[in-house]
Amino acid sequence: MKFYLLPLLALALSAPEGAAQSGKSEPFKLVLKTSEQKILKGKVTRHPIVKSWTVPAAGIAASKKYRKLSTTLIPLINRIEKQVNARKPEPAVFRNVAGRWIAADQTGWLFDRDRTKANLLKAIRGGKGQAQVAFKEVRPRRSVALLAGRGVLTHVAAGTSRYAGSPGFREKNILVGASKLDNFFIPPGHEFNFNEEVGQVDASTGFVKGFVISGGTLEKEDGGGICQVSTTIFRALYKAGLPITERHEHSHRVRYYDPVGFEATVYAPDKNLRMKNDTGAYLMIQAGWDTAAKTLRFDVFGANTGRTVKISQPSVSKFRAPGNPSYTADPNVAPGARRLLDTPAQGMTSVIRRTIKVKGKVISTHTLKSTYEPWGAVYGVNPNDKRLSSRS
Repeated sequence: MKFYLLPLLALALSAPEGAAQSGKSEPFKLVLKTSEQKILKGKVTRHPIVKSWTVPAAGIAASKKYRKLSTTLIPLINRIEKQVNARKPEPAVFRNVAGRWIAADQTGWLFDRDRTKANLLKAIRGGKGQAQVAFKEVRPRRSVALLAGRGVLTHVAAGTSRYAGSPGFREKNILVGASKLDNFFIPPGHEFNFNEEVGQVDASTGFVKGFVISGGTLEKEDGGGICQVSTTIFRALYKAGLPITERHEHSHRVRYYDPVGFEATVYAPDKNLRMKNDTGAYLMIQAGWDTAAKTLRFDVFGANTGRTVKISQPSVSKFRAPGNPSYTADPNVAPGARRLLDTPAQGMTSVIRRTIKVKGKVISTHTLKSTYEPWGAVYGVNPNDKRLSSRS
């Protein structure tokens, strides 16, 4: 029997042990490293960002040979520059991710071509395996750092409403109005002023004509439907526990704003919605809407004040029969015909109660009372219709 020890030993010594001894080296990389902040569970966290690009071996070899950066690497640098510069700054917003509110922003990047080329050549000459991509950061004006610095760390409250069944002009005014109240701050001690925040309501600011309550019937004016916005943000701020300094209910019950009494009408300059930020910290308001579901929403973010706010269901009483019908001019209606624009509503009184507690102790109570007059059906008729002269 013969033993072949030497060949077997030689085979064992030459066997590769993983990729390190396989004779293959790792490809050269240009690497971009940075990090960004997020707000999660009321705390600021930092998250790394790493991007890399493989540098062709032939370009590395040529750069080593001629001791300058090979022109064959320019297309890669051009591609990296385009990708880096494509990243634009995006302001910080809160998003609900699987039931958790997370605030994130995005820093823009500006590629530094000369420094990147210098880093690449230096790494090649030094026998390194990678080089850093050089770039400058462009931070958004409303950053996570700004939110954190103002104590805006948690979700405080939300207000919602539905505008299903609204005509096109009404939906247009709702979305224009809501967009004007998206992503703004209410400083501590500051009074939120709806009319002031929304600004001028006319065609020059994006609004269109829509029906408003006027003279006991409906008339078309710029911004008809804006009360859907004032009602929804009122609900959010009321749920946040803010005290009311001015608020008005509609003259009659409007079903868009049920539950009855939990609403706020505005009509500049006579009627406004004003509420004071007494939380001792900044509040940030975000608007959101779903045009398919026809829903509007405002979310309030700020510091965790320890408040718990409980709002009762409306207690409705003192019902009265609906009023007589009224008529308003509508050029789309044929002479002698009529078109139903609004349904009748009973007169009634609604009472809603709010209780605010801190650590189980009641610190504030408030009664929201709304009194509604009877309302008759409203019909659109031809502008020459005689019934217009008898409207109340």
